[in-house]
Amino acid sequence: MMNMQTTLRVARATDRLEEVVRFYVEGLGLDKLGSFENHQGFDGVMLGSPEAQYHLEFTRQRGHLVGDAPTKENLLVFYLPDQGEWTSAVDRMKEAGYQSVPSLNPYWDRHGRTFEDPDGYRVVLQNTAWSQ
Repeated sequence: MMNMQTTLRVARATDRLEEVVRFYVEGLGLDKLGSFENHQGFDGVMLGSPEAQYHLEFTRQRGHLVGDAPTKENLLVFYLPDQGEWTSAVDRMKEAGYQSVPSLNPYWDRHGRTFEDPDGYRVVLQNTAWSQ
C-alpha cells in the first residue's frame, strides 16, 4: 500500500540530458542526487531534494532518439503557497536564463508561471496551496 514513506520516482527519457539537468538544477533549484553512465547503454541523473519523498530521473539511451514532449499539457506542478518562496523560485528560473511561457490551460496562469524545459515538457510554479 502507498503511504507517506513511499518514494515516488518520475522517470523520463531525453535527447538533451545535460541541458535538461541544467534546467532542473540551476533553474528550478533541485539537487543532483545521483547519476550513472553507460548502464546497459543508458546514462541517467536523479534530481530532487534529499529530504523529499520524490525525485526525478532523466535518462538517455545511447543511439536512440526519443523526441520532444508530445503536448504542451505535459506538466510537473510545484505548489508554493508562500509568496516570497514563489517569487524566489520564479526569479531563480529567470536568472538561469529561462522565461515563462503562456500555459496551454489558462488556469495555471492565474496564480502561477509556466516554464518549458529543453524537451518541451513544462513546469508550473503555482503560488497557491494544493487542496483536494
